[in-house]
Amino acid sequence: MSQLIVISAIGNDRTGVVQDLTETILECGGNIIESRMSTLGQEFAMLLLVSGNWHTVNRLETELGKLEKQHGINATLRQTRERAEKRDSLPYAVDVVCLDQQGVVFNIARFFSSRGIDIAELSTRSYAAAHTGAPMFSVQMNVSVPERIHIAQLREEFMEMCDQYNLDAILEPVKA
Repeated sequence: MSQLIVISAIGNDRTGVVQDLTETILECGGNIIESRMSTLGQEFAMLLLVSGNWHTVNRLETELGKLEKQHGINATLRQTRERAEKRDSLPYAVDVVCLDQQGVVFNIARFFSSRGIDIAELSTRSYAAAHTGAPMFSVQMNVSVPERIHIAQLREEFMEMCDQYNLDAILEPVKA
């Protein structure tokens, strides 16, 4: 029977860090189903969903410890199950851009959470504005809006919150 394993790993950003982790997964009989990887500061962070059998899980638990000693990659694993499909929700994309300020992610997360809306994906980045060099911040996310929520009202409330915090934002359906 197939097992699902979530692996989170972080190591110094260097050439070969992805190879080191994925080689270990392959040698343990794992298959990468889904992943997110990114450089954060001087670290390289990886989040992977891996399938395998019960033997894969046992081998990975042992081999990930060796990986830390040999290559400085700190990895943890956690068994999981396949996510149940949400048939009563609609996927929406959210894009936010603003001057960099504290609390942006918190305020957006609080807005959606307080309405029972799940955040499916979220990524952020800081950058300098093209002409002025001003510190900017952007958020891209996908949310699952329950069908019971009136979209026009949600959009209005979201835009009011964005105006309150001086955020430029778009809330639109995910295009398949």
